[in-house]
Formats: sequence, structure tokens, C-alpha cells
Amino acid sequence: MPKVSIIIPVYNVEDYLDEAMQSLLTQSFSDFEIIAVNDGSTDGSLSILEQYASKDKRITVISQSNQGQSAARNVALRHSSGSYIYFMDSDDCLKPEALQVCVDYMEQTQADFIFFDADIMYEQGASTIPWDYHRSHLCLPHVAYEGEELLNLMLDTGKHSCVVWGLFIKKTYLDHIGLTFYPGIIHEDELFTTLLTLQSHRIFCLQASLVNHRVRQASTMGHRYSARNVNCYLTVFDQLFQFQESPITRKFARYTLSKVFYTAHLIPLKDKPQVFFRALRSGYLKYIGWKSTFVFWFKR
Repeated sequence: MPKVSIIIPVYNVEDYLDEAMQSLLTQSFSDFEIIAVNDGSTDGSLSILEQYASKDKRITVISQSNQGQSAARNVALRHSSGSYIYFMDSDDCLKPEALQVCVDYMEQTQADFIFFDADIMYEQGASTIPWDYHRSHLCLPHVAYEGEELLNLMLDTGKHSCVVWGLFIKKTYLDHIGLTFYPGIIHEDELFTTLLTLQSHRIFCLQASLVNHRVRQASTMGHRYSARNVNCYLTVFDQLFQFQESPITRKFARYTLSKVFYTAHLIPLKDKPQVFFRALRSGYLKYIGWKSTFVFWFKR
């Protein structure tokens, strides 16, 4: 049984997949399996994966019709056999020591999961994002954090991040809480990571930057922001409040939904009534706030 299961959903990333795979196969730690799920790619991604799998028995390729990242990750989870889980984006790159450092720290701390930092690499033509992925300096090393305590800290400092590729998770913890990805939505990390965090009593920070995260021109938030983005965020909070409505989840809603609706001024006017009245019916306007509501309706 491998020590680590690396789960990679793959969809039309032929230009980046070689670099991502090479960053795994050149790791200083080698006791891992790669479960790559081809999620209905229409480019050469599947062929690239199959070439790698034919040369390395640690690589398993699963192919399915396009169902989204949540479904792809859930399929891979069911096939995983490692003690630890790492969810990798198919256009990112791990630094050579990443897996070894994570395994060592997990075994030292007996954490439910750890989080670490990442550096950004911009594709030519990509817009600069107004945040970064450096937050471990806010926490003490080798100190166990409660989930609510950590979420409060990150919200208060404006450094909250839900990205799953910045986490390294004990499989038995994931199995114990029965957590999988909510299917059929984008922004699924927002729900998954929050539920993962709120149920943990042993979260540790690893003060190291272990991932090069690629920001692509096609993935820039404002470039493709639509009513679907807003609806998926609303689904996240429907599910989160179904799990637990408490001061911390309400605080998270204020932190997130105000930004979502501020950014949603970008969507076409014809699409705005549906998402706004869904938020109104759900009682979410108190989290959105008057400023973001005004911008949503009137900024062009």
C-alpha cells in the first residue's frame, strides 16, 4: 500500500500536463500512487496520461465523461489506497521535496491535515490576482489548531483560502468524517475545505512553500464570471448552513458573499434578478451587505 495517494482531475490541459507529471515523478519521495481522472478531455490529455501510465506502474488512469472536478476527485478517492491524500491541480507543479516534507511533518504531528504555502506562476497574458497563498506565518509551527480557531484567524486577517492543493490530508480522518466533494458545482473547494476544517481538532501549519500554482489567462476570475459562479457559491452556503449554522459559518458567509456579489457586477444584467432573488429567498442579503448590493446592481 503506498504512503500517499495523489489525485489529479484532468480536463484539456495538454499544454501543462507534462510539466505537472514530471514534478511528481522527480520527487525525492517515491512511495506514492497517482490517480489521474480524465474528465472527458477533448485534447491530447488522455494520450499523455496513458503514455506515463505505460511507463510507471504507480500511475492509474481513469477516464469518464465530463462531470466536473468534484466527480473526478470523488472517483479517484474511491480508488485511493494511500495513508495520505494530496489533491493536485493538473497545471500546477510540486517542488521536489514537497511530498517528503509533508509526510515527515504529518508523522511528527499526527495531524488530521496540514496546510502550507504556494508560489504563483503567471501564464503570459494572465491578469495579476489581488491575493497570494502565503499564510503559514500567521500560525505557530508544531501547534495543533482547532478548526473554528483557525478559520477565525484566517478570516480576521483576510488570509482565508479554501484551495485543496494547499492541503495534505490523513485518509483515515477523511473517511471518519465521511467527506467528499459536492458534485455538479464549481467553487467546490469552498465547501469541502470549510467542512474539513470545522470538524478537525488537529490542524497544523507547515511553514514552507511547496507548490508552484499556475494562473492562466483562461482561468482569470473576472474573465469568465457568470451567474453560474454566483449560483454555485449560493449552493455552497446552502450546504454549509445545513451542516451547521453558527457564528463562525455566518462570519464566513459575510466574508465570502460580500465579495461574490461585488464581483458579480460583471455578469449580464439579464442574469442578475435570478441570482439576487435566490439570495433574498435564502436570507443571505444580510451577509452580502448594502455596498456589494449597490455595486452588483449599478456598477458597469
